[in-house]
Amino acid sequence: MKPTSKEPTRDTVTTINEDGSRYFIHTADVRGLFTTLRRLSGWGLILFYVALPWIPIGGHPALFLDVANRQFHIFGLSLVAQDMWLAFFLITGLGFFLFYLTSLFGRVWCGWACPQTVFLDHVFRRVERLIEGDAHARRQLDQAEWTPGKVFKRVVKHAVYLVLSLAVAHIFLSYFVSLPRLYSAMHQAPWENATLFLLVFGIGAALYFDFAWFREQFCIILCPYGRIQSALIDDHSIVIGYDEKRGEPRGKGQGAGDCVDCHRCVQVCPTGIDIRQGLQMECIGCSNCVDACDEVMTRLKRPKGLVRYDSLNGLAGRATRLVRPRTILYTVLMLVGAGVMLWAFSTFRTLGVGIVRLPGAPYYLNEGQVRNQYMVRLINKAAHARTFKIHIESPHPGLAPVGLPVSIEIPAEGEVQQLLVLMMPEKNFPGGFRFTVEAITDDGKATASKQADFLGPDPLP
Repeated sequence: MKPTSKEPTRDTVTTINEDGSRYFIHTADVRGLFTTLRRLSGWGLILFYVALPWIPIGGHPALFLDVANRQFHIFGLSLVAQDMWLAFFLITGLGFFLFYLTSLFGRVWCGWACPQTVFLDHVFRRVERLIEGDAHARRQLDQAEWTPGKVFKRVVKHAVYLVLSLAVAHIFLSYFVSLPRLYSAMHQAPWENATLFLLVFGIGAALYFDFAWFREQFCIILCPYGRIQSALIDDHSIVIGYDEKRGEPRGKGQGAGDCVDCHRCVQVCPTGIDIRQGLQMECIGCSNCVDACDEVMTRLKRPKGLVRYDSLNGLAGRATRLVRPRTILYTVLMLVGAGVMLWAFSTFRTLGVGIVRLPGAPYYLNEGQVRNQYMVRLINKAAHARTFKIHIESPHPGLAPVGLPVSIEIPAEGEVQQLLVLMMPEKNFPGGFRFTVEAITDDGKATASKQADFLGPDPLP
């Protein structure tokens, strides 16, 4: 029989038994200021995640990554495949901001905003407590024989988990598939939308496995952020820690410190560590132990803050400096990155022009004329149809387009490919040169251009 309790140690992962089997953690309930704030922020984030596909901005959902059509709509900004280099600044900017935040406040992202923590703590664990009871009742249920009552509770719990996992999978898929299409697919036979069907159930199965069984193992084993946190924080970073000077020696007798060794901080920890053993890789900064210890201190009529948010220097009685070489360097790098990002997005245009030379000979001679052939691609990134006016700019006279219309109407978020034939009298050909294809919207508010080479024979003597 597996143990119902386990003493945490820094030498091994708490969630692994001595025989290598999984030790399941049943987190006890906790109340307090930080728990209330986390719950409010968690439900706010869940609402935010769910609402994004429903909030229209510029004719599209606030976040719609339309991979099938290679169009990406991010809070009113519509990008096509050619604009995805801009995503580099978004992704690296968010990643670097997370590193910057960690250097100041530790793993506050993990405990307060990570979707894994938000859905696990504020949805799935709440369901588990509602069906199976508090932590003590759940541990007893684990050890109990398989009676009809135990089977009923487990079946109901996992059935709810499956429904919730599929619901989250549908929400996730709605970021990549339009809501009307997703709704339509849900009312059709699975084989009519086999790819979407497999995606939903594949994602749902992965989420069910994670939230029903894997849980904190994701943070401890799979998440790379937990592994690199030690390189991001230092003794001045604000983390959750135990005031050893005030708490030790532990106990209830005369001469003991404020810590009465009640293990309440261990019982509420979602990763099963003992925060009194110091900062550990498994700590996700959720603040459960802070509220739990404060609750005990209040009952004992002792000052709160035995376990608290503080730096390692602060816990040791030394000064904490938020402004230090690390944060100064990160601030400078963030300002430089933000400047480059603003410049990059300032170059964004709601129309695009591409030009490629057609396969075959680089040029043709026909009755004293040098001919080059190209394919021009015009992209309208706006949410409404627009007319493009096209003209050719060349440093040499005599270059004339053949068959190119003066204006082309392109539907909303559509594209048109147009054959472009350019000709120049051979006697006027000065040698290879570059020309520009420029497109201008009919209202003159947007322009885009692209250069290409015009090739031909060596100039006549």
